[in-house]
Amino acid sequence: MDIEAFPKLFLSAYEKAPDRDCVVLSDERATYAQMYKRSLQVAKALSALDITKGERVGILMANSVDFVASLIGATFIGAVPMLYNGRFKSREIAHVTSDASIKVILTSDRIEEHVNYGDLLRSAIPGLDRQSNLQKLEISEMPELQTAVMLGATQHEGFMSEDDFLSLGEQVETSTVLDPVDSFDPDDPAVMFYTSGTTAMPKGCELSHRVFQHSGVIGGERFGLRAGDKMWAPLPMFHTTFTMPFTGIVSVGGTVISMQHFDATEAIEMIKTERPTLAFPAFTTITMALLDHPQYDSDTFSSIRTMFNVAPEDVLVKMQERMPHTSQITGFGMTETGGSVCLGETTASLEQRSQTCGKAFLGNEIRIQDPATGEFVGPGVKGEIITRGLGVFSGYHNDEAKNAEAFDDDGWFHTGDLGEMTANNEVIYSGRLKDMLKVGGENVAAVEVEGFLCTHPKVKIAAVVGLPDEKYTEVPVAFIETLADEFLTEDEVIDYCRNEISSYKIPRHVRFITEWPMGATKILKYELREKIAKELLS
Repeated sequence: MDIEAFPKLFLSAYEKAPDRDCVVLSDERATYAQMYKRSLQVAKALSALDITKGERVGILMANSVDFVASLIGATFIGAVPMLYNGRFKSREIAHVTSDASIKVILTSDRIEEHVNYGDLLRSAIPGLDRQSNLQKLEISEMPELQTAVMLGATQHEGFMSEDDFLSLGEQVETSTVLDPVDSFDPDDPAVMFYTSGTTAMPKGCELSHRVFQHSGVIGGERFGLRAGDKMWAPLPMFHTTFTMPFTGIVSVGGTVISMQHFDATEAIEMIKTERPTLAFPAFTTITMALLDHPQYDSDTFSSIRTMFNVAPEDVLVKMQERMPHTSQITGFGMTETGGSVCLGETTASLEQRSQTCGKAFLGNEIRIQDPATGEFVGPGVKGEIITRGLGVFSGYHNDEAKNAEAFDDDGWFHTGDLGEMTANNEVIYSGRLKDMLKVGGENVAAVEVEGFLCTHPKVKIAAVVGLPDEKYTEVPVAFIETLADEFLTEDEVIDYCRNEISSYKIPRHVRFITEWPMGATKILKYELREKIAKELLS
């Protein structure tokens, strides 16, 4: 299937099924016709503000119909929507706004997990609160920024109101906005993300239309996408774990079912009511919350043919056993690949679907490289996962040093992840290279220990980090969340590991946790490392 510019994909779906739901949330929904109308309003207003092709529009909102309409509307005029991570704080927002040369920010008055985005933006952008409603911003730290728009009924000081914003576009002809779409090239910039840094500021990842859609549209064949499919995708819309399934669903004129904020009770009710045919929860924190919910039974997912999850092999097997109607697959990827770069096959055996991430998508290549020698290694040998192809971005924004580190002379992107290939060219993911512990000279993959800990019948989620140690360099520490109403002790966990995994892999300390430090979609292990180091070493 050829990749077109994303607005062409959306317009094709709209023309074929205008009355079909495009986006559904618990408190709002929009058909393709309604989404087209709202997106066109946004596009015309941005055009009236003189936003042109290639210029960047920041979007900072809770999951909503307006989030999707803002994304689509920006692409209608060839602008590049930059999706702020909704968990960024003011320092990160200020950096991203300046680094991406954002010209207009679109936000809304919806509150996300007690975060008021208007207040957050005012704290991040000096002088925003002094702006009159239609006055152009003049901020020396962010010279490109023209205005910030507040969608919704509530007016906030310093923001252009929704009424004023949309009224600007009323005199713009539809043809002025949409006629140029036919000339857009799949290799034009489509969207921009910023990946969270742990020791540095976030890095900009600008994706072309081709890369933006590759994992959703081309990779969608692994899901077995069908016309009119409905995909439950509850994760943040600013992340590729939403945009990947969304682009795939739009390619078949289907419906994406999302949530403003994940709640297990609400999610189960939504799944039973909306009857999705596919699901993209992706992470065990989401899926296990459903499987362990008192309202869940073996028929709850009866409408769902295929579900995507990422977890250690043992955890995937345990989850699959509780979903008799659903074929669960896993994959490997990252923001830089627009989502996944490979996925498993729904028809493969349980062992294959749980152990491997499948083969590279058409147009992508994946190899395993010895990080010390730079040589490619054969099946069954661990090394760094490297990739290149149509579904891989071309480089980080404003960071030549990082690009020189990430790409080699042959165009291979070095993921920083550890893995191996099967004889059948399927990828087995083994964790982050930097998530390898060095215990007394032995390499220990955190994901391996985590997978084993999750086989304990009382363990829900486990995360393993390294604690500096004078004798062994570092030793493993396990953070564990137990299943509801279950109780475990540190000694019980350590005893469970004895005679089952190598002694140097056994956690020396165990801490129990109920709330995880989270980024957009991942447990922030550096915070766990800091927490245990402060407790035991300070």
